[in-house]
Amino acid sequence: MVASAIFITDLAGKAIISRNYRGEIPLTKAIDRFAKYLAEIEDDAMKPVFHVDDNGDLMSDEDVGSTGVGGYSYVYVQHNNLYLCAVTCRNSNVALIATYLFKLASVFKDYFGTLEEESIRDNFVIIYELLDETMDHGMPQSLDSNILRTFITQRGNRMANNDKNKPPVALTNAVSWRAEGIKHKKNEIFLDVVEKLNLLVAANGTVLHSEIQGAVKMKSFLSGMPELKLGLNDKMMFEATGRANQARAGKSVELEDMKFHQCVRLARFENDRTISFIPPDGEFDLMTYRLNTHVKPLIWVEAVVEPHKGSRIEYMIKTRSQFKAKSVANNVEIIIPVPSDVDSPSFKSSVGNVTYLPDKDAVVWKIKQFHGGREYLMRAHFGLPSVSASDTGDSGDKKGKGEHSWKAPIAVKFEIPYFTVSGIQVRYLKIIEKSGYQALPWVRYITANGDYQLRMA
Repeated sequence: MVASAIFITDLAGKAIISRNYRGEIPLTKAIDRFAKYLAEIEDDAMKPVFHVDDNGDLMSDEDVGSTGVGGYSYVYVQHNNLYLCAVTCRNSNVALIATYLFKLASVFKDYFGTLEEESIRDNFVIIYELLDETMDHGMPQSLDSNILRTFITQRGNRMANNDKNKPPVALTNAVSWRAEGIKHKKNEIFLDVVEKLNLLVAANGTVLHSEIQGAVKMKSFLSGMPELKLGLNDKMMFEATGRANQARAGKSVELEDMKFHQCVRLARFENDRTISFIPPDGEFDLMTYRLNTHVKPLIWVEAVVEPHKGSRIEYMIKTRSQFKAKSVANNVEIIIPVPSDVDSPSFKSSVGNVTYLPDKDAVVWKIKQFHGGREYLMRAHFGLPSVSASDTGDSGDKKGKGEHSWKAPIAVKFEIPYFTVSGIQVRYLKIIEKSGYQALPWVRYITANGDYQLRMA
């Protein structure tokens, strides 16, 4: 059981629209009690869930847990100048109610552009239809706008054909994320394996932290109701299917913290690690994963900072790509922090373009294409009023005003196509549809930077 009734009020608790699904509570009385709660309770003491007894008095959580205590429970969320509230007299799932209210607000926003008091008053008819279709006798139904639009039009008018007035099959079967009857002139599916590398490297070259965050993204343009099976070089799958030798030979990866789109059959995956699913139409994330593994820096950067007599400071930056020569990193940006009071910049680099960004206190070295196994140099000279002759004495004391500014880590941005740092591979992508059409699967791999930083000496 979820909700006995739903109502929407303004910020004072005055009802704008309501729907009593079960007829087991006096709705007017319940709405008045909600308005009283808003008026009586200070903002910092308000709770998104509260309970009242049969007399309308607030109940403590201990009283609610006692056997035989009646009353009502309220769950509400605020959106702009509105409250969306559900009330129940049953032992209901509060998390489910709150999720329903948030998703209902998203549906309204999708239909009306904005969700506020005026848009509610201008769309009573369609809102009543949506309230009836998204909840049945207190139980939530589909809250997918794409599905709802197949039988509730933008203007809130139902189609005249009685057959079309029936809810689509997607509301009543297990595949709520995909409507039936989808047709494409060309059946294709695009699969991108995107990995982002989070890395923190100490000044002496020691990797302090490395983590790979990956996602399998899909764009599906397939007709009908296709069944897809995706095979990866997953270590646990190899072991489950008796191919432990392949796992030991280093041809597999051990994925952690895997999360799937709702279309994936989790029972099948847990049984034999097969990723089987009926995809939504269009773009979606099939799965995400994480690997905590030691990774050497794909792009290594060394920095030597030298303050000089005469109020000058010089940077010598050396960068090296530590991946195979056949791969290319695109749109590389090496972001070097500099003291906030530098001036008169001049640069010399063996490749790319160098720009000083005074608003960010940084120098950005851009290399459009960085081939594997290459090494490049860049020198930067600045005037630095905060460096005096005493800062560069024989004692080596360099405690000038700007020292801490150049101690911030160097950040690197990049994107390497056709490459995965984890070694994950798509072994197969099978597409099965009862009409027997041929479909074209396209697979692409991309590795990019996440939070990628290298500390300077």
